[in-house]
Amino acid sequence: MKGIYFFAIIPTKNDIQHMAKDELHLDIRVLQYFLAVAREESITKAAESLRMTQPPLSRQLKDLEEELGKQLLVRGSKRVTLTEDGMLLRKRAEELVDLMEKTKAELASSSENVNGEIYIGCGETESISFLAQAAQNLQKKHPLIHYHIYSGDAERVMERLDKGLIDFGLLVGQMDISKYDYIRLPMKDIWGVLMRKDSPLAAKETVSAEDLWDKPLIISHQTSINSEMFSWLKTDISRLNIVATYDLVYNAAQFVKKGFGYVIALDRLINTTGDSNLCFKPLYPGLKAELCIIWKKYQVLSRASNMFLKQLQEELDTAE
Repeated sequence: MKGIYFFAIIPTKNDIQHMAKDELHLDIRVLQYFLAVAREESITKAAESLRMTQPPLSRQLKDLEEELGKQLLVRGSKRVTLTEDGMLLRKRAEELVDLMEKTKAELASSSENVNGEIYIGCGETESISFLAQAAQNLQKKHPLIHYHIYSGDAERVMERLDKGLIDFGLLVGQMDISKYDYIRLPMKDIWGVLMRKDSPLAAKETVSAEDLWDKPLIISHQTSINSEMFSWLKTDISRLNIVATYDLVYNAAQFVKKGFGYVIALDRLINTTGDSNLCFKPLYPGLKAELCIIWKKYQVLSRASNMFLKQLQEELDTAE
């Protein structure tokens, strides 16, 4: 990697208390070698993909294991597999390499033509269109900026943000965001129930908590959303007939189409018009999900990320 060198400081499990004396400084290039072997499950194939010969690659891997004091690879006759410590290193190494690539892109941004990568994590919400509009308007002025969208629940989005793997997070629902800088969006998503049009509840204008107590429910696995939802349902979770949980409401909707259950979800995520056999009924009393965009406090944002943040604020000012 010409021009940029990263070093990872990785403590072993037994030596955390001696970190000041026994710090491990690893060239990011060695971690890339290790990831290639983990991916190919072969030192020979990894060497070919890295365009290097096998002996120096084997030596680098052996040096890595000696420096960490851990066996990372099981060298079988047909393939190479990871030990438990090797699987842990693989996860951390992938995070470090992703962060390095992100940093390289930021440093490559010229002063005249702003370019770079913007990484956004978000939950499922129709309000992502607000970010999309901001990105579109910024793209007209700076077409060399590229965007990477990561989908996940609030907990996963915040985890990636804390690790520096994304620049911004769009959170749905009530969360503790005190450790972040943030912008609250004026729009809110509406909670309701996705069901078949021929289901017993389809004739109702709204759905109450009591309506759902005896129904087979499919709910989001996200803890923060569920706790808010369980409070609305006014009953103990053990008394509910929860038949499934979901990450993506699109997948859950396929189960509903087959009559598997009722999905508690946000509005405007699934098409219920035309030939669709599904319908959406809001909750009563109504329950709305707040939306906010967060980023790390005191973080030095790239020029591209700063411009995107400025564009978001302009979009909000226009909306008001």
